[in-house]
Amino acid sequence: MIRDPTINVGRTGRFLNLIFSLIDPRSYLHVARLLHYYGYSHVQERRNLQIGHGSRLAPNSSFRNAARIAIGNHCHIGDHCYLWAGESSGTITIGNFVSLGPGVFVTASNYQYNGVTNFREQPRTERNICIGNDVWLGARAIVTAGVTIGDGCIIGAGAVVTKNIEAGCVAAGVPARVIGYRDQRKTKRT
Repeated sequence: MIRDPTINVGRTGRFLNLIFSLIDPRSYLHVARLLHYYGYSHVQERRNLQIGHGSRLAPNSSFRNAARIAIGNHCHIGDHCYLWAGESSGTITIGNFVSLGPGVFVTASNYQYNGVTNFREQPRTERNICIGNDVWLGARAIVTAGVTIGDGCIIGAGAVVTKNIEAGCVAAGVPARVIGYRDQRKTKRT
């Protein structure tokens, strides 16, 4: 029987819902799936990371091919960040004093698409990513394969970085473009 959510079930109904949710085996199976995911995307991969002194990783950050990821000193990798190096060659190098906000996605591997075959059956383009020192990537920023972000850059929340960003720039948008400079004495080049 499907319960109408608009009907007030009262204390007894709420108590019965609590009991049924505690004895439902699907809840415990879901916990096992979550543990498995974090096991292979964080715990196992973290062993292969090159990580500098004083750097902190959120426990729910995700890594792929971590042997090709190097994180400098005093970095902060925020909640739900994804650092995915290429399967065979694409590397991710992060400098010192870098902060990645929640949900940042950095991938050194892009699918190709020719419109004829399934994209997953096509070769990937793998290119190195280099993020300089003292860089801040805002929440949910995306950095694609082959990009270099210079020292001192700030990348706005939700930006998609598809091209190199020069040192000291503030960039935002989709695709990301320079909107200012950390040194206010510089003027925006057009």
